[in-house]
Amino acid sequence: MILPLLVAGVCTAPSLAHAMGNPYVSLSGGIGLLNNSTVDGNDDAIEYDAGYLINGAVGLKNDNVRMEAEVGYHRNSVDSSFYYGPNGAHVSMWTFMANGYYDFELTNADVSPYVMAGLGVADASISDGNWGPESSSTEFAWQLGAGVGIKTSANTMVDLGYRYLSPSDAEFDGAKVSLASSNFLAGIRYNF
Repeated sequence: MILPLLVAGVCTAPSLAHAMGNPYVSLSGGIGLLNNSTVDGNDDAIEYDAGYLINGAVGLKNDNVRMEAEVGYHRNSVDSSFYYGPNGAHVSMWTFMANGYYDFELTNADVSPYVMAGLGVADASISDGNWGPESSSTEFAWQLGAGVGIKTSANTMVDLGYRYLSPSDAEFDGAKVSLASSNFLAGIRYNF
């Protein structure tokens, strides 16, 4: 797990050096649509309700490039499953990501489309909804996304975007469980 993070760090070092410029912080939240989980090769073994996610990040921006460190929390309730009952069973995930962005700054416009990619880890846990212990797994994760920033003041942007998050299969109680999700986000970014 550490090797991919080291490779990502080495690959992003030149971009990070270029991005040394204007610091910013951001906070976003939205709807997380966790794909039906494949468990040990059995498709749609766990189905989920729409859930929520919250992300916070600190970053640096220079010209069209942004680099940031992001922490996120995701939670989805189990809708149906052969493994877990619907009585409060849920999956939650903490994500720790290094993200890179490219902003397409349009001339004389307060709108800035962007694309992004990130690498990191996801610490996922699943609960059966009872008082029993949760099962957890920490795995490598990547994400891709796109969106638009809308300038609302000299230092503030509103971000609207989509991300596809894909952790490696988690291992819960000896079973391999897929946890990819489509996430729709709205947030605010403040540039210092």
